[in-house]
Amino acid sequence: MRRPLTAFAVAICILTGVAADRPARSDIEGWREIAWPFPRDGWPAGRAFQCAIEFCGGEIEVYVRPKAGFCNCDSGVADDDEVDRVADLDLMSARFAPLEPGRAIRVAEMPGRLRTYDLRMSDGARHTAVAIAVSRRCDLLVAVAHGKGSVPAIQRVALEFLGSNGMANWMTTAMAGR
Repeated sequence: MRRPLTAFAVAICILTGVAADRPARSDIEGWREIAWPFPRDGWPAGRAFQCAIEFCGGEIEVYVRPKAGFCNCDSGVADDDEVDRVADLDLMSARFAPLEPGRAIRVAEMPGRLRTYDLRMSDGARHTAVAIAVSRRCDLLVAVAHGKGSVPAIQRVALEFLGSNGMANWMTTAMAGR
C-alpha cells in the first residue's frame, strides 16, 4: 500500500513542477509571447509579450520579470523614485522622462506603483511607457508596457493584460519562486 501512495506523491510533485515551468499564457485575445529582447544583466530574463495592432489599437509590448530580494521588506514600493530606479526602462532606452506623478495600484494581489513616461527610442521614435513595480514580501516584480498610443490606452491595455488569469497566475508563481 505504501508504494502507490509514494508514486502518487511523486507524480503530484512532478506535475506541479511542470506546471510552474510553463510559460505565461494570457486569456486575452491578440497577445503572443516573444523572445526577451534585452541583454543579460544582474537579474534573470523575464517574459516579453506583444499585442497585435488590431486588438490593442496599436502595437504594444509588455516586459515582466521578478527581482527576488530587491525590495524594501517593510514598505514595498514606496515612491516614484523607486519605480524610476527599479523598472526596466533603461533596458529600452536611456532617454526616458516621467510624464506625471505615479499612483498606487495592485496587480495580482500585490501592492505597488504605476508611473508613465515619455520614452525616446534609439531610432528617435517617441513611445509612451508605463512602468509598474509591485512587491510581495521582500521581492519585486516589474513590468513595462510601451507603444505609440496614448497614456490612458497603454495603461488600460497593460493592466488588463497583467490582470488576466494566465498572467496573474504566472506572476504569483514566479514570485513564490516555484
